[in-house]
Amino acid sequence: MSTEKQIVIIDDHDTFRASLRQIISRYADFALAEEAADSRQGEAAVRRIKPDLAIIDLSLPDRSGIQLTRILRNTVPETRIVIVSMHSKIDYILGALRAGALGYLIKESVSACLRDALEAALRDEYYLDAALSQEIAPRLLETAEVMDIADATYGNLTVREQEILRLLAHGGSVKEIADQLYISAKTVTNHRANILGKLELHSTADLVRYAAKLGLLEDVD
Repeated sequence: MSTEKQIVIIDDHDTFRASLRQIISRYADFALAEEAADSRQGEAAVRRIKPDLAIIDLSLPDRSGIQLTRILRNTVPETRIVIVSMHSKIDYILGALRAGALGYLIKESVSACLRDALEAALRDEYYLDAALSQEIAPRLLETAEVMDIADATYGNLTVREQEILRLLAHGGSVKEIADQLYISAKTVTNHRANILGKLELHSTADLVRYAAKLGLLEDVD
């Protein structure tokens, strides 16, 4: 019977999945069980296989990696989760930890850090990239009042919706946001409507108050 730790990869970027496959293939004690390109495929794979580990992209096309992490921790708690992302903002890291992830890696660091993150997760320890240590992680969870990403509704927003929420809260107009993100004004308007609906808010003023409560007005890229 194989003693390899089974991994499911959930990421919508073919090239990055290929890189992960190559990295994992070098680990004699880990094996890739399956991979998926969106959260629903990934959720189905994890529910079916019940792997030791799942590597989940923060930005998935149909649901955020944070939302998927929360679902999997409730339904397949034996699977430890490591989030990979292009984003290094503290609120994303907090969101991942609050949802139940044990690791958070910036994608450009994966080659150097993945094995350490996987091994830490198997020990039920935190592994955080961007100079965040095992000692800092519990403190982040305990002192998250200023940026209380525990708010479940925030985790239901996609990463794009979170980005647009920030920009709206900072006073960006629909046209300015569209130009900044290289998308159409109609797309921004649709995202704004989706955000208001998910958060059960009614106006941009409500969004500003909501963002202030979560501490999202500190800075914006």
